[in-house]
Amino acid sequence: MIIEGSADFFRITKRLHHALHGSRGDGSPLGPAERETYEARLRAQRGTLVKLVKPGDVVLLHDPQSAGFAGPLVKAGALVFWRCHVGSDDTNDETRLGWEFLGPYLDQMAALIFSRQAYVPGTVDRARAVVIPPSIDAFSAKNQSLSIPVTRAILEVANLTAGEAIPAQTGFRRDDGTEGQVQRPATVVRSADPPPWHTPLLTQISRWDPLKDHVGVMRAFASLVEEGGARDAHLVLAGPDVTAVADDPEGAGTYADLLSAWHALPDQSRGRVHLANLPMDDAEENAAIVNALQRHASVVVQKSLQEGFGLTVTEAMWKARPIIASAVGGIRDQIVDGEHGILLGNPGDLGAAARAMRRLLDDREMARGLGFAARDRVQERYLGIRHLLQYVDLLERRDGT
Repeated sequence: MIIEGSADFFRITKRLHHALHGSRGDGSPLGPAERETYEARLRAQRGTLVKLVKPGDVVLLHDPQSAGFAGPLVKAGALVFWRCHVGSDDTNDETRLGWEFLGPYLDQMAALIFSRQAYVPGTVDRARAVVIPPSIDAFSAKNQSLSIPVTRAILEVANLTAGEAIPAQTGFRRDDGTEGQVQRPATVVRSADPPPWHTPLLTQISRWDPLKDHVGVMRAFASLVEEGGARDAHLVLAGPDVTAVADDPEGAGTYADLLSAWHALPDQSRGRVHLANLPMDDAEENAAIVNALQRHASVVVQKSLQEGFGLTVTEAMWKARPIIASAVGGIRDQIVDGEHGILLGNPGDLGAAARAMRRLLDDREMARGLGFAARDRVQERYLGIRHLLQYVDLLERRDGT
């Protein structure tokens, strides 16, 4: 089930998201008035959820948006687990503020599930805290195998590479086993033609979130172009259509800032940077486009300033792509620098990011080796079977069977 929020509700939960990362976000308060707005929105929807719950059922709540459902579900006899996908290695005033806001709801949970041990706050009962790293579904539309002709057709129909696509070749398998087709193009801002298929492509795919630092990625690549070190490579920065995502109030503003910075680039580098808003009308179609873009990329970048775990990194690793990523959050658990990708010790160092881009563009043998090692790493640690077994173990321990 998915929460239907209001603008105020999503502003508060995005503020909580930033706080748990140790960031101020928009700096707005998280006081009694915000708590009342948060709880009022959940009260308006909890009846639908509670009606589905029988005593002994297990309910898994995800992230700050749903934590306030805990009390009514416990009263209905459910065993309630809370899964937190964000966190910070360090404690500061912001993390304390965020955990204080969530504290009354977390106290009612049977178990609290975190992606990393470092994310477990000192304010919760450690006996109820469990560490279960996330995983990917290798058979989903976002991660399933795609042939080169299908990958190429999807990207051409999506307006991300140049060519004359055959729409009938854009098929992918949906979760229910039926065949899907990519039909909708992305809305792309560019000052030149789409990159040809055989042109090296760098990409970062993520929400339009200031913590993802799209502007930093773009400026690092632009500096490489101006120095003549980017060969004929292009950069695609891709995210969800900003007009179609209701639960991220910062998305439109972050994208507007990126667009402004793109206009300020020199002509030479601006012509090789493409800003893509991916269609969101069909979630699995969107996932198929992401899949094709990652599979085609010569280099995948994830230069986050903060990161909970970084499943976009896991997804790219599964596709054997060479990766440049920030040494933050769960990315450090996934990548050993120089073995499965290149880690940026200081995400704000644009010179280091540009040098890493140049290194992987120039040394294709190294890039291929990193990609193959990355795929092996995901196969060993981050597929669904491991995740499922950890949940089974948690359920057995919590319900006493």
